[in-house]
Amino acid sequence: MLKHRNDAACPGNGFYTYNAFITAANSFNGFGTTSDTDTQKREIAAFLAQTSHETTGGWSTAPDGPYAWGYCFLRENNGNAGDYCVQSSQYPCVSGQKYYGRGPIQISFNYNYGPCGQAIGQNLLSNPDLVATDATVSFKSALWFWMTPQSPKPSCHAVMTGQWTPSAADQSAGRLPGYGVVTDIINGGIECGKGSNAAVADRIGFYKRYCDILGVSYGNNLDCYNMQPFS
Repeated sequence: MLKHRNDAACPGNGFYTYNAFITAANSFNGFGTTSDTDTQKREIAAFLAQTSHETTGGWSTAPDGPYAWGYCFLRENNGNAGDYCVQSSQYPCVSGQKYYGRGPIQISFNYNYGPCGQAIGQNLLSNPDLVATDATVSFKSALWFWMTPQSPKPSCHAVMTGQWTPSAADQSAGRLPGYGVVTDIINGGIECGKGSNAAVADRIGFYKRYCDILGVSYGNNLDCYNMQPFS
C-alpha cells in the first residue's frame, strides 16, 4: 500500500513503520474496528489515503503511479516552514518552537499540537518535533485528528463509519456522508466548494487504490467539489 515510503529519495525513509501504526491504532478505541468488515476496511483505506496525500512524494509519471508514493515526507517543506503560531491562552506557543505540519496528517498550529499532546500524554507544545522523531507519537497525532470531532466538524471516524448524520445546514451545503466530507474536515477551506481540482482528485486516487487493494467498494460522495466548507 505504501510501496515507496522507504525509497531513498523520501525524507521519511525508514521512519513510518507498520508496528508504530498498529501500536498507535490500538490506543484509539474504535479505529478500524467499528461496524462491519467493509466499513472497517473503508475507514482504514480513507485514513491511509488522506495521510498519503498529505505526505505524498508522487507525481503523474512516478514509478508504479502517483498513488504508490504515500508516506514519503515527514516535515512540511522539510522543516523550512513558518511557525504556525496563533495567540492562545489555552495552548500558548513555546518560544523557539514551530508548529508546522508534521507526521501522517501534517498536524499544524499550536491549537492542534496542544490538545493532541494532552490526549496522547505528550507535551507537544514544548516538543512539537516529537511528531517527526517518534513514529508511534507521529501516528498517534494523525489518529487523534482522525478520531476527534472539532465543532462544527464531526470526526473523520464518525463520517467513515456511518455514525454522522448531516444536519439540515449540512445538507443545504452539500455535505453528505462519504469520503468527500472527510476531505472537507481536513482541508475544506482551501479545497472544497470550488469545483474540480487536483488536490481533491489526488485524495480520491489514493482512496480508490487502497479500497481496491482491500477489495471493498468506495461508497458514495467521494469528492467535495460542490460541498461548502464547515466554517
